Amino acid sequence: MSTNFSENAGQLFEKLEKFFTSKTVVGEPITVGSVTLIPMVDISFGLGTGSGDGTDEKGNKGVGGGGGVGAKATPTAIIVIKNEEVQVLPISQRAGMEKLLEMVPDIVAKVNLNKETTQEAPKEE
Repeated sequence: MSTNFSENAGQLFEKLEKFFTSKTVVGEPITVGSVTLIPMVDISFGLGTGSGDGTDEKGNKGVGGGGGVGAKATPTAIIVIKNEEVQVLPISQRAGMEKLLEMVPDIVAKVNLNKETTQEAPKEE
């Protein structure tokens, strides 16, 4: 019984180790013009495993085991780096989200400007 439990728990922890990397908690930076956005994520999880063996009334032996993992990833904040100024905007608080939304038009304008500049640039032969 302990062997099955150890195998099940070991497999679950291997999967968790592959899933939970630093990139899971701190997202990939997104850079637009002079603004860099880095998402922060709160991770929570639970796991369970079990195994058993037994014999029925006819003398037949059986062994079984299993396990499961559940995880939840929730965005909690965005780190904003602009002109060497760093701000942490909590997503769970309305003020942080409002501040981020105020920055969206500026970011979109820079994306469009970069797109137009790239399209207008003469091709080198």
